[in-house]
Amino acid sequence: MAAHTELDVLMIGHFAKDLLVVDGRGERASGGAVFYGSIPLRRLGVRVGIVTRMHQDDYPRLEELRREGVEVYVTPAPQTSGIENIYDSADMERRICKPMGFAGPFTLADIPDVKAKVYLVIPIIAGEVDLMLLKAVAARGPVGMDVQGFVRVREGEQLVFRHWPDMREGLGCITYLKVDKAEAELLTGETHLERAAQVLASYGPREIVLTQSAGVTVYADGTTHWAPFTSRNLSGRTGRGDTCFATYVGKRLTASPEEACRWAGAVTSLKQERPGPWRGTVADLEAHWRSK
Repeated sequence: MAAHTELDVLMIGHFAKDLLVVDGRGERASGGAVFYGSIPLRRLGVRVGIVTRMHQDDYPRLEELRREGVEVYVTPAPQTSGIENIYDSADMERRICKPMGFAGPFTLADIPDVKAKVYLVIPIIAGEVDLMLLKAVAARGPVGMDVQGFVRVREGEQLVFRHWPDMREGLGCITYLKVDKAEAELLTGETHLERAAQVLASYGPREIVLTQSAGVTVYADGTTHWAPFTSRNLSGRTGRGDTCFATYVGKRLTASPEEACRWAGAVTSLKQERPGPWRGTVADLEAHWRSK
């Protein structure tokens, strides 16, 4: 992909150097929504770039993205962000998350003058993107946003979920919003997913993508769509929501909300069966659908 061409999707968020711990055994791994989301988009034929911050010693980790054809824009930072994700293999749905580093907030100068059909603001920890920057990105075009990076807050040695003070004003800038079940309940007080989606949509987002262990729910134009996650195992659980949201937004460039939801459910199902980003093909997805 030639530099500075118009992209389909430009993703903004910290690339992470994570520690994945399962049953007490740890393994270093690349992570972050820009990592888990950009590679599936390339595999689906979407022109994608990422904007990130990290320590220069970790720049070699970005080569994996470049080999996939991802356009990379990186700013040096004192640290590379990272999260320790602690799982019990008997229940890969639950995890304890601890911060390991933080690459600092993005500034407007970090964002390249690159045109995109959609801008995905997908921080992993609160503090990466503030309201002013979110508004500046929204002035360029439609924005998709994962609320995780606005409600997951560093407090000492823990990552905890807190209300987003700028939620009402921030959501007014958003076209595509991604939340998981717990985040939806935190922000709306609603335990019923469709009611939670309706509340969130009332603040401005046109389409709401809600993930939970069973699958993905999309609320768009007053209609709800659903696609199950049918993974045979959860060894690739980390990055589930990142994969699902990126796939949905990427497919929405050419498909209806219902069809994009279907694709997001299928890609995420296959992703969860193997650690790392989904690197499959459309033929893999067609085989997956035939098997159901």
